[in-house]
Amino acid sequence: MSSIRTCLWFERDGEVAAHFYTSLIANSAITSEVGRTQSGAPLMVNFHLDGVPYQALNGGPTYQPSPAASIAITTPDQAETDRIWNALVADGGRESRCAWCIDRFGVSWQVVPEALPGFVGGPDPEGARRATEAMMAMTKIDIAALEAAYAGH
Repeated sequence: MSSIRTCLWFERDGEVAAHFYTSLIANSAITSEVGRTQSGAPLMVNFHLDGVPYQALNGGPTYQPSPAASIAITTPDQAETDRIWNALVADGGRESRCAWCIDRFGVSWQVVPEALPGFVGGPDPEGARRATEAMMAMTKIDIAALEAAYAGH
C-alpha cells in the first residue's frame, strides 16, 4: 500500500526543525532517522505532526524553502493561536500577512483559528466583507477583532 508524506528540504537543520515542530504541535513525534550526512547529522528525519507524516531532508544548499508551500494548522482558540504563532516567529522567524508566518528555518506556516471561516464566510455578506477586510490587515489573526468586524463594531 502506498503512503504519502511531505518532504521539507533543509540545508542542514532538518533534525533541529523536526524536533522543534514536534515539541510545538500536540500529538507529534519523531518516528525515525535515515542515513547520515558527512557532518554526522541524520540525512532524513521522519516525523508526524498531529498524525500527519513529514520528512525533514538535510539536502544541502541546492534548494531553499518557499512561501509557495506552507504548513497550515487550525487552532481551537486565541490562546493556542498565540502560543504557536509566537513560537514560530521567535528566534529569527517573521510575521507575514493574513495568518501567515515564516519560522526561523524558512518554512512558511498558516496559523488559522477554527473560528475564522465562520466570520469571513458567514451568512451575513456585509459582516463577512468587514471580517475579510479586518483579516487582510492582520498578521496574526485576532479572533475578537474579527468578531467585532463581523458584528459591525
